[in-house]
Amino acid sequence: MPEHDEWLAWMTLGRAPGLDAARLSAALEILGDPRALIGGSAAAWTRASIPAKTAVFLSSRAACPRAVERRWLESESHHLLPLTDSRYPDALRELPERPLLLYVSGNVAALADPRLAIVGSRNPTPAGRETAGQLAEALGRRGLAIVSGVAEGIDASAHQAALRAQTVTLGVLGTGIDLVYPHCNRRLHADLERYGLLLSAFPLGTAPRRANFPRRNRLIAGLSLGIVVVEAAARSGSLITAAAAQAFGRPVFAVPGPIRSPLSRGCHRLIREGATLVETAADILGKLNFSPCFDNDLRAPRAAAAPAPATSGMDKDHKILLDALGFEPVDLDMVVARTGFKPEAVSSMMLILELEGHVQAAPGGRYSRVVYRRAGGER
Repeated sequence: MPEHDEWLAWMTLGRAPGLDAARLSAALEILGDPRALIGGSAAAWTRASIPAKTAVFLSSRAACPRAVERRWLESESHHLLPLTDSRYPDALRELPERPLLLYVSGNVAALADPRLAIVGSRNPTPAGRETAGQLAEALGRRGLAIVSGVAEGIDASAHQAALRAQTVTLGVLGTGIDLVYPHCNRRLHADLERYGLLLSAFPLGTAPRRANFPRRNRLIAGLSLGIVVVEAAARSGSLITAAAAQAFGRPVFAVPGPIRSPLSRGCHRLIREGATLVETAADILGKLNFSPCFDNDLRAPRAAAAPAPATSGMDKDHKILLDALGFEPVDLDMVVARTGFKPEAVSSMMLILELEGHVQAAPGGRYSRVVYRRAGGER
């Protein structure tokens, strides 16, 4: 069918070297149609100012439609969005480095929703995963589609929380949309395709390469009203996303963390450079001027939230230990050093506090206080 042929022509142009959005737009004004450009003559390409290496590609066998492209177009859930398509996101259309076309799988209508990105470490702490999930759920319930990069760690936590809350989430890939990377996120990839949306600016079959991911990160920033960084090392891909957001005029939000944690350094640097410090979803919604989407329960506890165990009748030594413990995981040796209690006493009291719900265990034999929602506040 003609439309099918036009999509295949767009896919070929997406694989052509040396062709950016500005050059292609100018060429289409002269030649009128991607199929005319693909089948043009050398004289037509010269008239349309097509770069020499692009012309060499278009005249080679490599420009022929590929079987994988024909098969991919057969699915009703697959959509090709060239920059001339009305569904192509306006937020990207405004950028100088906008992709020529987008490969989309899933609910393409989700591209009409306002979007916010949540990104961070691939190896986060349990607290970081929890924070990313809580923010994704709270922001999703208030009308923001959650964008992230389908990576391990914070990305996956944000996507999964949005999916559990049945809110919209978009996964932006650094590979061809027909590939699953990383393989440990195979189920998440399938869930995003079924219940959310997957998006890539790379041709089908593009393997994961280091050079692809900065481009993926810029796409995340370009698609979003702003980005939230949850745990990032001093040298992190999330900082590339943040830098792109700043260059595009998008606000950057950062969640602070313990000063001794390497995963706090990237976020603290962003805050020093002007990023908005984030503790709750309200901090983000207020900065984005999303007041029409605020609900009365934004700062209210969930109905299922358990009340904090009472501490009024707690033994004095237990209170001292609890105060010394803090809300970031520490090992028992640190608690012994802070309290002066004997190790065996600390172990015994820690077990009692854990059974009473005041303390939670963390990996590596560490413990932290349990954070409970206060009345009128968020956990």
